[in-house]
Amino acid sequence: MPFDPGVPLLEHIATMLPSLRPSERQVANTVSEDAAFVVASTMAAVAEAAGVSEPTVMRFCTSLGFDGFQQFKLALAQSLALGLPSTLSAISAEDSVSELATKVFDHTISSLDRTRRYLDAVSLGAAIDAILGATSMTVAGLGASGVIALDVEQKAVLFGVPCSVPSDSHQQFMAAALAEPGQVFLVVSNTGSTSTILQIARRARDNGATVVAITGDETSELAGIADVTIAVKTFEDTDRDTPTVSRIASLVIVDVLATAVSLRRGAAHAARLASMKEQLAAFRRLT
Repeated sequence: MPFDPGVPLLEHIATMLPSLRPSERQVANTVSEDAAFVVASTMAAVAEAAGVSEPTVMRFCTSLGFDGFQQFKLALAQSLALGLPSTLSAISAEDSVSELATKVFDHTISSLDRTRRYLDAVSLGAAIDAILGATSMTVAGLGASGVIALDVEQKAVLFGVPCSVPSDSHQQFMAAALAEPGQVFLVVSNTGSTSTILQIARRARDNGATVVAITGDETSELAGIADVTIAVKTFEDTDRDTPTVSRIASLVIVDVLATAVSLRRGAAHAARLASMKEQLAAFRRLT
């Protein structure tokens, strides 16, 4: 795959990793662990650090779409100059607490940046319009995605429309089975392939509700069912842990939706929210 200068190099490497040979992945790991070292080194030094041959380093560069090692180093230097943290920093048992924390934060920051860059404003606008025109909204999500659904419930007052967030999959399905035109079903699934969620989304759509999906893959089966798909693209290592980064990115999407809908409801809605917040502050002082 040719290298697209509009895509951060480290993101390009992450995308290409599955297609690289094991020895080439060793070079990728060396780049992710100390990109500055690679920029300042010869091909021989990089090969030694990665435990591979110099031809392997060259193959790694050409596999990424570069003419050679020098062109790759130039692109890597430009990527570092942008100030974006590495998206490939591998966590190991030998990492100090400081190193581990830095890698986790860097990974999260990079993923949020990727979500922002790939966010489709048209789809986001369509989701906002659907909620603004809805008679009610039901939110469905299971497991890690259920955490995002609960955050929607926390922000329900901002949406200005009756909002239900059933926690049980049976309750979610019953709500979908009773769905009607004019309702919005906000369905959250990072993989977009969970069978239960697919059944819920399909039933809600078949009954006339507008299905809005928040998912990590715009080509997933859930996206094929949904009327509107908001793709949340992150760098997720599901082999190491549950999808924390995708949850954080999806929570930000919920913030965007809630803020946009609230603002577009106008001054009367804003006044009601301000009054509610004042009353809540007084309530807290009394409890």
